[in-house]
Amino acid sequence: MKKVLTYGTFDLLHWGHINLLKRAKDLGDHLTVAISTDEFNAIKNKKSYHSFENRKLILESIRYVDEVIPEDNWDQKISDVVDNNIDIFVMGDDWKGKFDFLKDYCEVIYLPRTVGISTTKIKDDLLSVKNG
Repeated sequence: MKKVLTYGTFDLLHWGHINLLKRAKDLGDHLTVAISTDEFNAIKNKKSYHSFENRKLILESIRYVDEVIPEDNWDQKISDVVDNNIDIFVMGDDWKGKFDFLKDYCEVIYLPRTVGISTTKIKDDLLSVKNG
């Protein structure tokens, strides 16, 4: 069985997220998604609309996702890859090169982002509607 791993916050889920999850799952047989905990988001100065528990519930309901694990800190990626017997690590190409250190442990693939959508765009669009 070929196992794939990706990371993210996955707040305000949109079709770009779904495209990433589908393409990641297409690379293997089992997709594990590590999502940032609320505490880790606070360390990153990031605030999610949805709580960790709700983001986890949403991701677990997506057919491409086989398992959801918490991301608690920046340094857990190597242990996640080793402990979960991961064959392929996948991230969006906006992170290109940032996770090459994992190539000693598994294949690293950077997938192109979906054009025209992002969580930042959604938040900006909502603000512009609110502000008229």
